[in-house]
Amino acid sequence: MELHLIRHPPAAVDPQVCYGRSDLPLAGPLAPALRHLRALLPEDFALYTSPLQRCRLLAEKLGQPQLDPRLQEIDFGDWEMRRFEDIGVEALDRWAADPLGHRPPGGESALDMAARVLSCLADIRAVVQKPVVVVAHGGPLRALAGHLLGLPPERWMALDFAHAKLTSLRLEDFGPRLLGFNR
Repeated sequence: MELHLIRHPPAAVDPQVCYGRSDLPLAGPLAPALRHLRALLPEDFALYTSPLQRCRLLAEKLGQPQLDPRLQEIDFGDWEMRRFEDIGVEALDRWAADPLGHRPPGGESALDMAARVLSCLADIRAVVQKPVVVVAHGGPLRALAGHLLGLPPERWMALDFAHAKLTSLRLEDFGPRLLGFNR
């Protein structure tokens, strides 16, 4: 199976604000991303997306997506839409000390997020026989690609998915093959 991963275009948000599951608008028009991505995608594919508008709007222009909430970005709970300086150094240090397991108050950990995203992929693989396109967020895409490529979770952050770019893998019996990254 071919798996094509697309990170949403940039969201309209201050870079000093913590966001994940918040439903933010796009920072700019979709046309440039659409032209670029359509040229790289296969002709026929199954399309899945996070329901958050920064993903959904792009996916709807690419085809008829199936919305799956398991593809949403990590939930930062009480930290959502707060400036990092307002969250505080102590809280951010606790997160930095355990970036995979730390749960912000009212939120989820990166490992929680990864478990739901990987369950989505397992369900897709069980029913889809053609190429799959997933439009999602940086965190979920890191978890998907990192897991498939056999990277330990602590190395997933090294996978820096660019906005509105395509990463492609072929999932074969002997293991995954990376076909392109951030094209």
